Amino acid sequence: MPEVGGTAWLAEELAGQLTRALESMMGEPPSVTSAPHQLTAEEIDPANGERFWWEQRFSLSENSLVWIGAGTPTWEEIGSRVLKSAGVEDQNREDIRSTYLEIVNQALSGVAGAVSARARKEVSCTEGRSAPPPTSADIEGRLFEITLGEAALPLLAVFSSSVGSLSDAPAPPMAKAAARSAPDAVPVNSQSPSSIDLLLDVELPVSISFGRAQLPLKDVIKLTTGSIVELNRALSEPVEVIVNNCVIARGEVVVVEGNYGIRIKQVVSRQERLRTLT
Repeated sequence: MPEVGGTAWLAEELAGQLTRALESMMGEPPSVTSAPHQLTAEEIDPANGERFWWEQRFSLSENSLVWIGAGTPTWEEIGSRVLKSAGVEDQNREDIRSTYLEIVNQALSGVAGAVSARARKEVSCTEGRSAPPPTSADIEGRLFEITLGEAALPLLAVFSSSVGSLSDAPAPPMAKAAARSAPDAVPVNSQSPSSIDLLLDVELPVSISFGRAQLPLKDVIKLTTGSIVELNRALSEPVEVIVNNCVIARGEVVVVEGNYGIRIKQVVSRQERLRTLT
């Protein structure tokens, strides 16, 4: 399959994100390479239980999709090695696959950030599911090889054309106008830090809200060990990430190396952030 311009930057970004995700979990960076790949019918056959496909949708558009496919030896080796690095020796198949998916989801969240830069708007990972890519002409395959120690593990990735075409997306009219007016702009002293740079080291309190509840004082006084307080949020609803008393994002609870964490699923708009402050 001839390589279209879009898949090159996507493959490079995914390789980098996989490297970072695995290094953060295992303490040492793997070697990740990729090349264009012609998918076969057997590789995307839903009945082929030897390959596990994960479909991830981006909020860019309805057809902005990425599929990651791994044979059983690949996802088992990755999941098992990450669990061992975390000190988990008693492993089962479900935990191994969940750990592998955690690596994939972390990498794809990073790719969404790169897509945001290309699309010039905020893009995030939305719902994901276990599903193979369709057999159509508007998708391209890449074959990744992840080297962990002596093990060389193949991994397939498929990108929809709506994501890959971002490499050729024209600049917005305002950006072009700014570029035309650049010669008349006031020169900036590159030696003086910008105002935002002065704020980058400012520390802010970050908290996670699982929900809230209002109780009469008489009920608060009755609280003892084992008491249950019902919150105003269902199990399926996302938790809130609060920075300096302002809700900036929502996500889901995950476990990373034995610690609780939050996978960001949505970054709230500026208007909504202002509403949370009132």
